[in-house]
Amino acid sequence: MSPYNPHDLELKWLKRWNEVDLYKVDLDRAARPFYNLMEFPYPSGEGLHVGHFYTYSGADTYGRYQRMIGHDVFQPMGFDAFGIHGENYALKIGQNPALVMPRNMTRFREEQIKRIGAAFDWSREVDTTNPRYYKWTQWIFIQLFKAGLAYRARSLVNWCPKDLTVLADEQVIDGKCERCGSEVIKRDLEQWFFKITAYAERLLDHSKADFTETTRTLQRNWIGRSAGAEVKFSVISDQSSANKDSLITVYTTRPDTLWGATFMVLAPEHPLVGKITTSDRKIEVETYVAAAARETEFERQAVARDKTGVFTGAYAVNPVNGERLPIWIADYVLMSYGTGAIMAVPAHDQRDFEFARKFDLPIKVVVQPRDRQLDSATMIEAWPGDGVMINSGPIDGVSTEQSVASAVEWLEQNNVGKKSVRYRLRDWLISRQRYWGPPIPMIYCEQDGWQPVPEDQLPVLLPMTDNFRPTGTGQSPLASIPEFANTTCPVCGHAARRETDVSDNFLDSAWYFLRYLSTEFDDRAWDKERARKWLPVTHYMGGIEHSTLHHLYARFIWKAMVDLGQLPPEVGEEPFQQLRLHGWVLRDGAKMSKSRGNVVNPDEYVRQYGADVMRAQMLFAGSYTEGGDFHDAAISGVVRFYRRIWGWVTEPSAVSLQPSAAGEMKARRAVHKAIKRLSEDLPALGFNTAIAALMETLNTLRECRVSLHVHNAVARLYVLILAPLAPFLAEELWAQLGGPFSVHQQAWPKYDSTLVVDELMTIPIQVNGKLRHRIEVPANAGED
Repeated sequence: MSPYNPHDLELKWLKRWNEVDLYKVDLDRAARPFYNLMEFPYPSGEGLHVGHFYTYSGADTYGRYQRMIGHDVFQPMGFDAFGIHGENYALKIGQNPALVMPRNMTRFREEQIKRIGAAFDWSREVDTTNPRYYKWTQWIFIQLFKAGLAYRARSLVNWCPKDLTVLADEQVIDGKCERCGSEVIKRDLEQWFFKITAYAERLLDHSKADFTETTRTLQRNWIGRSAGAEVKFSVISDQSSANKDSLITVYTTRPDTLWGATFMVLAPEHPLVGKITTSDRKIEVETYVAAAARETEFERQAVARDKTGVFTGAYAVNPVNGERLPIWIADYVLMSYGTGAIMAVPAHDQRDFEFARKFDLPIKVVVQPRDRQLDSATMIEAWPGDGVMINSGPIDGVSTEQSVASAVEWLEQNNVGKKSVRYRLRDWLISRQRYWGPPIPMIYCEQDGWQPVPEDQLPVLLPMTDNFRPTGTGQSPLASIPEFANTTCPVCGHAARRETDVSDNFLDSAWYFLRYLSTEFDDRAWDKERARKWLPVTHYMGGIEHSTLHHLYARFIWKAMVDLGQLPPEVGEEPFQQLRLHGWVLRDGAKMSKSRGNVVNPDEYVRQYGADVMRAQMLFAGSYTEGGDFHDAAISGVVRFYRRIWGWVTEPSAVSLQPSAAGEMKARRAVHKAIKRLSEDLPALGFNTAIAALMETLNTLRECRVSLHVHNAVARLYVLILAPLAPFLAEELWAQLGGPFSVHQQAWPKYDSTLVVDELMTIPIQVNGKLRHRIEVPANAGED
């Protein structure tokens, strides 16, 4: 036989699979629907990266196994082609992204993704930049607006000075833009938001889906639920009487420490700062506010940073005891968290303690630990721990285990506060001041305000223009195109203007899995009957880095569409039955990055070794859900393994001389044990252990002296269980063994339970605790 030549045989089978539409699924007639979804890529200029290959290799292996055990597996693919990633590449090469992205998508599809050999149904491809797609992205926006879940508001927003656009909170990592790494600043802009906070409690509930604990924890921490109390403090700005028009609302998780508050702190951006600052403090306060505006949130939150602040000259009245508290502003308090105002309890909060010590403000102990006495004059740090309440009026003597509940009860009884639940989660900022995205389908009329574009006028097409570069002014380039921006009001017919911002591309990807099911329809975003049949998604695979971005947004859009009756209630509360996110792919122990020069280009490896080898090398590197380390040296091991499989299957004469009954039984036992192991490992995403089992089994099989008939029978079983992991090699070997086309349409073999039990077992013999010998006895031997 010819030697193993992965390049030629892989191209041969790619052509054959494509000719017969091997992986195309009849969505309406499928008997056992199994929706196997994986994250679709940004077709950026850099091409398909190793993370994509890792995702698709594992998810495709899982999907192929599900097909072989009898499911009708729908495995679609498409392109998340709007957004900053692609636009920045187009800007870099000086071309309109509308020209660049189609070329990128063609290269991704034809030269890279198809070359992997994954079982994608390309007849259902989606492209988020196609008007047939983004018509429905705009439609979803309008449904949310009509339901009061989309609104426009002026707010301090995250601004990336390099990408020249606003970012959602989820797109800011450690104070930096998650795309380009630039330090994010704050700007005061009017923007569109989605009211994702209205779904915070439901997003915290993961009981209706199978998510890993890591994913649950990441989302819970991001949503950040906390229970406490809301308390209002009246303001004395002339130092003589309370100003009832100026109330400071404070949210605190420790209302029991209200009696220990000795001053108040407002964020520099708090809207009351200008109103309550006394005339003699005005210049100093304005100077401080301007300086704070130049800082990033990340800088302001630094724990070790020296505390700074300015006294406003005004006072607040503590509603629990009537004490006057000086009101300061300080940059360690942020407008984006809580209410932008805190009651400072320096004895029991370290930031407040440091501030009080620096500015010589009072410290009052209200929680006394059980093992010592705190003295405010000699304390060197705050005491945030447990104890017993003191100096706290009605809750004196109450332990901290009960003090919060007691304080809330007292506040409500005396009408000075109320129980409250808050979330770290903020509403989803959807506006982007860029060109490359779906225009937000809203119109502003001086008489009728903001109105949605009539649905029969969708899509609002993104115009082709040479003026596509971001302006940095807070307006999209579309604002400079009069023929786009100028329109008429759909209510009164008078002159009006379009919204010229485009929407965040995370909205495009929040619903793409719904569109896959209905790509042939132009009169609906998705077909409800197909939704009932195929949704929720059976299994979703992707990267852990999207837990608090894409996956959270997708859950929100899904829940809203169900609530609004756009999805049938039978689909349930969650879009994904099972969500599995894999770990990072490392290179020699380090995370891949351009700066380190250690990024793996999968194309080079596929050209040299074949897609099957690249696939196995990555899946064998470690636990799929934890990630693995990519070593060049490991490639050669996989190549040798596949060559040994090739030689063993195609040259059976070496093992068929002088066959023995013992050898044939040993071969049967080995392959049936392998079937059992892979039947357990593959559904559990244990790809590395499955490959190890195949390697061990091959070593055993190559030793066995069997007849040609037995060899072919055992080889067929072996190739069948190899097929999900090495689809090209298995297809070729299956054909050479005379199997019907295609190996990927065959049933998963069942193991013989009598053959997976060892005939012999090894028993160690110990004398006085020391190993002296080992003996082999029949596995069914009795105790005697």
